[in-house]
Amino acid sequence: MARVRVEGFTISLDGYGAGPDQDIDHPLGVGGTDLHQWLIPTRTFQRSLFGKDGGTTGIDDDFAARGFQNVGAWILGRNMFGPIRGEWPDTNWKGWWGDSPPYHVPVFVLTHHARPSIDMEGGTTFHFVTGGATEALDRAREAAAGKDVRIGGGAETIRQYLRQGLIDELHFAIAPVLLGRGESLFEGIDLRALGYECVEFVATEKATHVVLQRRLPTGNASQPA
Repeated sequence: MARVRVEGFTISLDGYGAGPDQDIDHPLGVGGTDLHQWLIPTRTFQRSLFGKDGGTTGIDDDFAARGFQNVGAWILGRNMFGPIRGEWPDTNWKGWWGDSPPYHVPVFVLTHHARPSIDMEGGTTFHFVTGGATEALDRAREAAAGKDVRIGGGAETIRQYLRQGLIDELHFAIAPVLLGRGESLFEGIDLRALGYECVEFVATEKATHVVLQRRLPTGNASQPA
């Protein structure tokens, strides 16, 4: 059965998924890049983002790789697509990742401002959704054609889907970094009350990997209780 998943979302020891003062020079906020030292050296990251051979293997790479398995569509918050706020001044900005983004499937970007879809190299198409999180998920499920939908972030986008009980599985990595402030992943979220439980907990030198799943007594795990 197709699932809605979060994969490889990294938070600091104090719970932040991005640092403060996000802008074009600091897409993850000040200090946010330090969160991803478990991910950047992996073979999966080097291959998917840079097209390079080599990279580290092992547990961190295993978690990175599984995040791309059986994924038929992605959903991103607007900040994950770019630093521009408000109305789009033009159509020049096409994402952080160059001409060939690492998604290779349809990507649905949450925004309040309409924009035409963008076809990129490698099979990625960015679609801009103004109707909210539920509309984006409906469209992503249709585009995924039976495969899973991956919620890529940022933190507020993940919180929207968690609050509605729409995420079946959440893998996050806890990095040994303190950010002090920024975008908190679980602020205002009662995971226990929403039915989530820890099903996997693995530590490496650079991160602790945690997998949560939502347990429902009956029905589709992707439907809110």
